[in-house]
Amino acid sequence: MKFHILTLFPEMVDACLETSILGRAAKAGCISFHSVNIRDYTLDKHKKVDDYTYGGGAGMLMQAQPVYDAWRAVQEEASQKETVEGVEAESALREETVECAARESVKALPVKRLRTVYVTPQGRTFTQEIAQELAGEEELIFLCGHYEGIDERVLEETVTDYISIGDYVLTGGELPAMVMIDAVARLVPGVLHNDESAETESFSGGLLEYPQYSRPPVWHDKEVPPVLLSGNHQKIDQWRLEQSIKRTKERRPDLYEAYMQAHPEGLNPKKKK
Repeated sequence: MKFHILTLFPEMVDACLETSILGRAAKAGCISFHSVNIRDYTLDKHKKVDDYTYGGGAGMLMQAQPVYDAWRAVQEEASQKETVEGVEAESALREETVECAARESVKALPVKRLRTVYVTPQGRTFTQEIAQELAGEEELIFLCGHYEGIDERVLEETVTDYISIGDYVLTGGELPAMVMIDAVARLVPGVLHNDESAETESFSGGLLEYPQYSRPPVWHDKEVPPVLLSGNHQKIDQWRLEQSIKRTKERRPDLYEAYMQAHPEGLNPKKKK
């Protein structure tokens, strides 16, 4: 999976995404990152990318032209890649002497428009479900705004998704973009060494994750719950479900209510009443 990040601060993005788990996954070829400096696409000789807003108001606004040209460059790169793949597929069909109609269908393959996420507090709130949805894409573009935002006209032409990470305002879109990229990337097969962890952690089943423990068995007079040392995996699974429900009820009553509505059987999800 490939992530394109349109930003005024590519060094900030690169420094974060090239380290830790995501950095290792990128080196292994599971995912890739392409930071694009919007300033490289401005037509202004002084590399200016912002201007005053029409109608007055505080702050500056990112102009449409450099944002659009940066986005278009990424889109064209993806289109060329898809065209090459289409030609290779057509060549393979010829070699296998497949029917003419099948070859023509390869020629007619449409160029896919990349899904473009604009990071903004005006968007829908980011959730694990959205992360899973985005993880199904082969490529994604994240557009990071600054100042008072971006000219509305270019947003209308390029953006497919308006997404926020919360009801607060930051100085730029880079941090929330990296939060979303991290959440999406870890769902890509091969990024996590143990893919099962992505299925059992918080929010994956509508509940918060259960408490976890490691060695030593006693620390500061606090003992690991005996059931976790029992070796009885059925009892361990039951205990973990109970703890997840209890923790969700205490810390996220909104999630607890939604879970109980979807699972009226409560602690026995597999048992039919």
